[in-house]
Amino acid sequence: LSQLCAVMVKHETPDRWPALLQLLNQSTKSGNPHDRQVGLLLLNKVVESNPEPFKPHYKQLLQLFSNVLQEHDNPVALYYCILTITAITVYTGTEEMVRCLIVALRNLVKTQASEAMEVLNELMESEVSIIVPHLADIIRFCLEVGSDTSLSDTLRVKAFSCIAFLIKLKSKTVLKQKLLNPILHSIFPVLTAAPPPGQQDPEDKEDDEEDGTDNDNPKHSVTQIIDTMALHMPPEKLFQQLMPFTQECFSSDDSYKKKGGLLCLAVLAEGCADHIRTKMLSTMLQTVCRNLSDSDQVVRSAALFALGQFSEHLQPEVSKYCSELMPLLLGYLSSLSDMKVGHVTKAFYALENFMENLGEDIEPYLPTLMDTMLSALNNTDNMKIKVLSVSAIGAIANAAKDLLVPYFPPVIESLKGFLTSQDERLISSVYLPSDTLSVLARTIGKDVFGPLAAECVRLGLNLTDAIDDPDLRRCTFVTYILLFLSDPGCQISDKDIVQQINCIFQENHDETEEEEELLDETLEEDSETNIHDVAGYFSVENSFIDEKEDACVALGEIAFNTGAAFQPFMDLRIDLFGFVKCFLFFLQFPHEDVRTAAFGAMGQFCRAQHKVWKENPTEANHQALLKLLDIVLPCFLETVRTESERQVVMGVLESMNNVIKSCKEEAFKSPTRLKEISTVIRDVLKKKTVCQDGDDEAEYDAMLQEFAGEGIPLLAASVGADSFAPFLNDLLPLIMSKAKSSCTVAERSFSLGTIGEILQALTNVPGGQGLAGRLSNRLFPVLVSGIRDGDAEVRNNSVFGLGCLAEAAGPIVASDYPTMLSIFSNLLSKENDLRVIDNVCAALCRMIMANVNIVPLEQVSHINHGKSIKLY
Repeated sequence: LSQLCAVMVKHETPDRWPALLQLLNQSTKSGNPHDRQVGLLLLNKVVESNPEPFKPHYKQLLQLFSNVLQEHDNPVALYYCILTITAITVYTGTEEMVRCLIVALRNLVKTQASEAMEVLNELMESEVSIIVPHLADIIRFCLEVGSDTSLSDTLRVKAFSCIAFLIKLKSKTVLKQKLLNPILHSIFPVLTAAPPPGQQDPEDKEDDEEDGTDNDNPKHSVTQIIDTMALHMPPEKLFQQLMPFTQECFSSDDSYKKKGGLLCLAVLAEGCADHIRTKMLSTMLQTVCRNLSDSDQVVRSAALFALGQFSEHLQPEVSKYCSELMPLLLGYLSSLSDMKVGHVTKAFYALENFMENLGEDIEPYLPTLMDTMLSALNNTDNMKIKVLSVSAIGAIANAAKDLLVPYFPPVIESLKGFLTSQDERLISSVYLPSDTLSVLARTIGKDVFGPLAAECVRLGLNLTDAIDDPDLRRCTFVTYILLFLSDPGCQISDKDIVQQINCIFQENHDETEEEEELLDETLEEDSETNIHDVAGYFSVENSFIDEKEDACVALGEIAFNTGAAFQPFMDLRIDLFGFVKCFLFFLQFPHEDVRTAAFGAMGQFCRAQHKVWKENPTEANHQALLKLLDIVLPCFLETVRTESERQVVMGVLESMNNVIKSCKEEAFKSPTRLKEISTVIRDVLKKKTVCQDGDDEAEYDAMLQEFAGEGIPLLAASVGADSFAPFLNDLLPLIMSKAKSSCTVAERSFSLGTIGEILQALTNVPGGQGLAGRLSNRLFPVLVSGIRDGDAEVRNNSVFGLGCLAEAAGPIVASDYPTMLSIFSNLLSKENDLRVIDNVCAALCRMIMANVNIVPLEQVSHINHGKSIKLY
């Protein structure tokens, strides 16, 4: 009956159905507990069905809910009350009830708390300001639930996910309220807990048919909390409280405690990369290497995962330990046939991430690596090891490049065998050979790979026609990209190019229409559905989402590398209303990786059209470029201001920088464009955008500012100095403030490097010398101070900046030459870093070119020659 009433309320609003309101009023206030339960059930169903018409009654409802939440002995009433609060959270604040909600949830935790806890999700997504005063209570409640092993894993995962979400949204508040240590105290026992006797953690299972990738468990959720801390908290504050817990893990003989410590180190690598690289890398690597030799495979697997994470996020510093790490990894390869799938997968993960960044340092190990991989491809019957070996060859190619040429014939034959195989066991993994093929296209050299390019494209098209698999289509798109990047002139016919583009457009056009229909149907069928719920549906990472991301990237790269061949597609969609239809959908796609890729493709379209105009400078091509820029750049700016995900904003800023770098003054034909872009850069530097949480000091927040700061030299190089001067005067103090000794090494390096690049840009624009001269009194002391820095990268950027100042300002800074020469002379007498020495030589050359008459050439040439011995 309540469901029937819910359907009727969609068509007959409460104000036209007074009998319903009367029944709800009587039953929910009845002295009979059973009547109240029925009344609250009915209220829940009709409000969920159509919340808005009940708005005039929200005040009365909130008073009712406050009373019901005190009925701790009536769990059914509590349950329906909480569900109704969840339904109206989007429409009304409930601050006064948050504490009561937590108490009520505690009473439901053993029965229906999993569903009732959805109210916390609603509050966090729609009414964050309401829960901030109660943040400590909510986190403590979630820690209680997450730590209770008698509860279901689903409920515990929900509780830990709430904590991760709150840290992401309000990391500063978490630190200010001293909640970090209590969180760590509660989650580390979960992270280090041994599984029940006779069982294993999902990631340690050794079933040959499984990879142990079940992530819906409390231990995985705890690692996500630590990962979120690393991404959103200042590394110094996090490590100060976190390291005692990891030290306790590694001092224990318990394998699962050591595993927990290794998992913790692994997930810190991405968010705290700079801190680890500069202060802790050697110590952390020693810990990981020691555990790679542990007697327990559980510990060794965790150490391999940590090494893979380090190799992925701590480059290039981690590659310096090649001589220590490669023998350990090669030792694992020597016993491939004796290892189970779960362990061998982690071994390959660590090996791939470490190898692909080695460059020429891989040469001594190349024969052993290739013999092992080719032997696995040709001799083993284990399909998983075959697939992993194919993927590893791609990683080897990334590092070895043309050193792989002697091995190319057997490799390409093995890949062709994979791509044309009818073995059902291989078909499901056919995307991996395609992926490796695309890497070879980029790295092996066009002379070797070029003759195969057209055949590979046609093979990819045939595969995508024959096999309906998103991973295969995704890797085929990547193959297209890399074929064009490796040799844009490769012998691929226009017909094949058109077929590729049509393939990509058609796949995404069809899926876009399906998803738009699904979104509309979801909202129509369940009118109270919040867009965040729909976003949650899409937010799960899967192959179809990866396919969309790579399709966007492929379209952008193909557009840029084929130029005129892509123009008919651009013209078609510019003539349509607004732009490429599928991209209008992708720019608002719930998954952030797809949004980022779509914005990147839009930038590539602009660069492609600019290249077409430069090659064929007709008025039609010029107008097409300006029209495209008028669509894309405002979209970029609005996204930077309003997007909530930092990763997307960083991608947009990077894409916008690339567009400005390519299009230069064409990007500023609109009279307000320079001001708009400068204002957005200023807002990011002042932490005024939606994705920046006030005074956050996490490394990723600093990276976001770096992406914005990189746009300043590009603006300086694209417009006249007189036009840019007012905006530069506004932006420069924000950059200079990060050169202080109290700032991090990364901030100081960014600040001084950006100053140098701004000065270098002013060298080549009208009025640049005068502007550089006017700025010299402000910039000279900052750059000189940087030369005394204890970090080589900071010194390097400072020397570069001084040289650019001398070149840009010319005779205006002639009076500073004696000081600069003295500084460089003193620096050369004690500097051992070759990059700094190289930049000193370059700075001296810039001084000579700018003002040869006041440089003592004989002395400078002697210094320069003397240090050249060190360089060469």
